[in-house]
Amino acid sequence: MALQSGLVDSRKVQTGAYKDKRKPAEIRSSNINAAKAVADAIRTSLGPRGMDKMIQAGNGEVTITNDGATILKQISVTHPAAKMLVELSKAQDIEAGDGTTSVVVVAGSLLEAAEKLLHRGIHPTIISDSFQHAAAKAVEILAGMSQPIELADKESLIKSASTALNSKVVSQQSSLLAPLAVEAVLKVIDPIKDKNVDLKDIRVIRKLGGTVEDTELVDGLVFTQKSANVNGPRRVEKAKIGLIQFCISPPKTDMDHNVIVSDYAAMDRVLKEERTYILNIVKQIKKSGCNVLLVQKSILRDAVSDLAIHFLDKIKVMVVKDIEREDIEFVTKTLGCRPIASLDHFLPEHLANAELVAEVQTGNSKFVKVTGIQNPGRTVTVLVRGSNKLVLEEAERSLHDALCVVRCLVKQRALIAGGGAPETELGLKLAQYAQTITGVDAYCFRAFANALEVIPSTLAENAGLNPIATVTELRNRHAQGEINAGINVRKGAITNILEENVVQPLLVSTSAITLASETVRSILKIDDIVNAIQ
Repeated sequence: MALQSGLVDSRKVQTGAYKDKRKPAEIRSSNINAAKAVADAIRTSLGPRGMDKMIQAGNGEVTITNDGATILKQISVTHPAAKMLVELSKAQDIEAGDGTTSVVVVAGSLLEAAEKLLHRGIHPTIISDSFQHAAAKAVEILAGMSQPIELADKESLIKSASTALNSKVVSQQSSLLAPLAVEAVLKVIDPIKDKNVDLKDIRVIRKLGGTVEDTELVDGLVFTQKSANVNGPRRVEKAKIGLIQFCISPPKTDMDHNVIVSDYAAMDRVLKEERTYILNIVKQIKKSGCNVLLVQKSILRDAVSDLAIHFLDKIKVMVVKDIEREDIEFVTKTLGCRPIASLDHFLPEHLANAELVAEVQTGNSKFVKVTGIQNPGRTVTVLVRGSNKLVLEEAERSLHDALCVVRCLVKQRALIAGGGAPETELGLKLAQYAQTITGVDAYCFRAFANALEVIPSTLAENAGLNPIATVTELRNRHAQGEINAGINVRKGAITNILEENVVQPLLVSTSAITLASETVRSILKIDDIVNAIQ
């Protein structure tokens, strides 16, 4: 019996050791399958005819979108390799702002190609290095295909912003939103010097009511809250605006202290002191000539008390209170003034001047609009409108993508055709290049080239065309030297995509390929998953 059990133990040890040798391959396969599952989940939302996803949060909130980054941000992912694809989508969103679905689809296709190469017995490190070289070569080819543009050429900028918007829920309004996005970016930069755009200078405000067509670009400032006045002015011309960071309300004791008033005389004295304190502040405001007062939100006490509102109404000062702390920087940059932290600094030279400050009614809500600012900073406000919350949120996301596309063109001033044309051309050129190199690298390059065809194939599939016939014809047209031949989704045929004005920034394509290949390389090099001690 002892001998038998010993044999069984030794067999167990042997099988354990044997299993360990297979473990890296199993882990790799598990990682690849998890990442492919994420790519397949959002593949159907690629392109202008892509489907939308309805995402329901735990609290019952619903989001409708086909923006890859938004879908993946809200999707519940547990597998660590699948999380890498979610991070990849975020990275593309930060780098380029568009192409967040494409980058994940390309990564999924590259992983599938890598899996086939692994089954052939090629070592993961060799595949990884070859993919790196192929990605570098692809970026080189794309740069050769691109067309340089100038920021003065507004038409090209609008074309690329329209292309980004055409795949969104609000694609019908692309003719309005694309020029608006271009105008907004050009207002906050110096086209000659600037090589980047700080999107914090473009403030997007959502306001329920109206339709997406009512979205407007405000050359000035918009406050979402209405004025705090009861009987005060609702419209102030030749405004002198003061932005204060102190409260116009009686001071409070510390949290732990109480003031106990025992008789009416003492109570009257307290109220009299409060009145004197507030009157002193109001007199200083009147003395400086200020007629519009912006008050920062306060946590510990009321920013403006009812008594203060009463006095400010009397001296005809319009009050906008509860301005968020994070908005202060934008407000000061737009008005070209500094926030006033104490009453001693409330002087005429610290005020900003504007032609008009008015309260505007929209639907069932009001907001305050400041226009004609004298020394405005390079900022702009976009007021997005929508008939319901879902449309409004999607319109804001789509506008953000359009702004990012224009930002890409400021960073790297080159355009490239869309509609699957660059990917097909890359597939063709990389396959030709693969024939000039020897060894295992040639296999890997060919696999990389074929994997890129997933984009035209998915575009055709989502548009209801036959993917095999479409991609074959597309490949044939490119082989005949038609570099800009792409899938025209509207006509359901293959045409010169540049003539159809389907263009995208070079940066979107190059960063998608670079980031996707980096992620694939990371996943390929993982051979074990270890749980850490808490």
